[in-house]
Order: sequence, then C-alpha cells, then structure tokens
Amino acid sequence: MNLQNIHLQFITHYTEKYSYIDSAKIALDGGCRWIQLRMKDVSETTLEHHALIIQEMCKEYGATFIIDDNVFLAKKINADGVHLGKNDMPITEARGILGDDFIIGGTVNTFEDILKITNSLRSTANSPKPMVNYFGCGPFRFTHTKQKLSPILGIEGYKEIVKKKLEHNIEIPIVAIGGIANADIPHILETGIDGIALSSTILRAENPIEKMKNIVSTIKNLKQ
Repeated sequence: MNLQNIHLQFITHYTEKYSYIDSAKIALDGGCRWIQLRMKDVSETTLEHHALIIQEMCKEYGATFIIDDNVFLAKKINADGVHLGKNDMPITEARGILGDDFIIGGTVNTFEDILKITNSLRSTANSPKPMVNYFGCGPFRFTHTKQKLSPILGIEGYKEIVKKKLEHNIEIPIVAIGGIANADIPHILETGIDGIALSSTILRAENPIEKMKNIVSTIKNLKQ
C-alpha cells in the first residue's frame, strides 16, 4: 500500500475534447501520480475495459490507481484501491472483501461524517491497520462534475474540520475536492488539509499538461 502520492489526486472526467483515458494520460504526463477512475452510469464491461487500460498506464508511470465505488472490480484486477461515496458499500464491508493491502478512501462532507466513520470503524476493527486510509472532503466550491452537491465548505469549512480532527486525535489524511483552482491550493493546504483532488481545473486549461505540471510544482514546494 502506497500513500506517498496522496497530496495530489486526479479524478478522471469525460469532456467533449477528452475521453476518460485521455484525461488520465494528461494527468500522468503532467506529473500527477494518483489517478482515480470515476465513471458513472456505464456497464461493468465498459468500466473494466477502461480500468485495465488506465491501470497499465499508471504502472508505467509509477502512479497509484484507485477505482471509484466498485470494490469487486478493484479486487478482480488488483487495483491499488477503491474510493467509496457516502451511498456506496460500507467501508467495513469493503475492507472485509479487500483485506489490508488495498487503499480505501471515503467521501465526507462534514466533521460529523468523519467522526461517524471513525467511531464505527473503531468499534468493528480487528486489525491494527486502519479500515479507511483517507477521506475525500468537499466540495470546496461549486463544481459541475458532481451531481447532488453537498453544502460548500470553503476555506473556513476546512479550517473547522481540521481543528476538530486534531482535537479528536484523528490521524487519517483529508483530501480536499470540488471546484479547486490553482490559486486556491496554497490557502487550502495552509488549513492543514493533506491533499488536493482535481478534475475540471486541469481539463479546462488551454494546456492541461502544463497546468498539471504547474500544480505539481506548487504542491511540491508547499509540502517541502
């Protein structure tokens, strides 16, 4: 299990200009080393086809490969892990299926979500290893890439969540997501948030590979 690339995650997206596979290749060429394949409302065959292609690309670049939602596919193809939304399979059930060696991320929107998950995992855990490896927390601001958007957090929302996380001695990393632009990154990381997840910000850029390179450099400098 490798969490060293967690500070910058790319979520695949389909646009008029780029396919899901194109978007992953752009992120990898730009230096991102954590790709999450998110494809909603497609067949299992289509999802697996894309997953195998992007997984191979990630191996070539030494990148972490995560599949959104589909625990059984992640296990079948031996992806690095899975990301589970609030309405997806419970984390405890997913961990039971995958074992300790897979990364599991969980979506949260409030500190209460974090507390609810960590409390439930503490009461059921039989392993010294964490049931969940990171939280994807957002949205930072409005984004078109996600349906049924939860309330916007903004900088103050992240500050409050990090403050409460420290007060409760919760060490699980938090990755910010949702409408994040390059200029937002320093302010978000200053709150104590551990990482950033991006999608449209990259793909809408005039030169998306250069955009990703700039963001990789920004985060590297801030994390030093």
